[in-house]
Amino acid sequence: MSRIFITGSTDGLGLAAARTLMKEGHDVVLHARSRERASALAEISPTALGIVIGDLASATETRSIAEQVNAIGRMDAVIHNAGIYLERSRGETPDGHAKTLAVNVLAPYLLTAWIARPDRLVYLSSGMHRSGISALDDIDWKKRPWNASQAYSESKLYIATLAAAIARHWPDVLSNAVDPGWVPTKMGGAGAPDDLEMGHLTQTWLAVSDDGAAKVSGGYWYHRQRREAAVEVSDPGFQDALVEKLAGLTGVRLFTNGR
Repeated sequence: MSRIFITGSTDGLGLAAARTLMKEGHDVVLHARSRERASALAEISPTALGIVIGDLASATETRSIAEQVNAIGRMDAVIHNAGIYLERSRGETPDGHAKTLAVNVLAPYLLTAWIARPDRLVYLSSGMHRSGISALDDIDWKKRPWNASQAYSESKLYIATLAAAIARHWPDVLSNAVDPGWVPTKMGGAGAPDDLEMGHLTQTWLAVSDDGAAKVSGGYWYHRQRREAAVEVSDPGFQDALVEKLAGLTGVRLFTNGR
C-alpha cells in the first residue's frame, strides 16, 4: 500500500487517478482549489487519507498545500496533475505571474521543493510541449503579446524538462513526465479522441507499480509507452537554465550543490 498525493483531484484525470488508486487499496490525499470545489469529492472523501485545500495560482496557498500534506505524513508518490489550458489573457496572480505559468509550472516546482521528498514524482505534460519554444528570457509573458496556446505549450515543455532535471539531480527519486493524450475531460472537451482510462492509468502505474518497466526515471510516457520528448527536455544545459529561472522567479532553490 502506498501513500499518494494528487493535485487537482476534484475532476478529470486527477479524480480518475484517485478513484483507481483508492480502489486498489492505496492511501490517497486529495486536493481541491477551494472548499467549494472540495464538495465535488463528497463521494470519495470519506475513504481518502485526507483533503488539502489551496489555489495553485498563489505561492502563499501553494506553501499551505505543502504544509497540509507534510502534516499528514511523508508521501510515497506525488502526481502533479493540476493544470489550466487556454487562458483568455495573461492574467496576473497575487505574485504577479502569468496564471498559466504559475499553475502549470511554478506551483509544481514549489511543491516539489516544499513537500517532503517522496520516492516517486509524476508530472503531467502534453504532446503540445513539442510546439513550445525555450523562451526563458520571457517565460512570464511580460514582453510578448499573449498567446494562450503557445503559453500552454511552453508550460508543458517546462514541466517535462523539470521532471527530467529532477531525475538527473535526485537519483534516489523516480521522476517521470506523462502525456495523457487528448482525452475527454473538462479541459480536453467531450469530443477528444484519446482513451480517458489510459490517460490516467499511466500516472497511477508510474506512481505505485512494482513492475520493472515502471520503476525507471527520466522518462516521457504516453499510454504506458516511453516516447521521445522534445530535444530541450533531455538537454542538461536547458534543464539547468530553466531551474535557475524558476528559482529566480520564486525565490526558492530546488537543488543545492547538485542535490
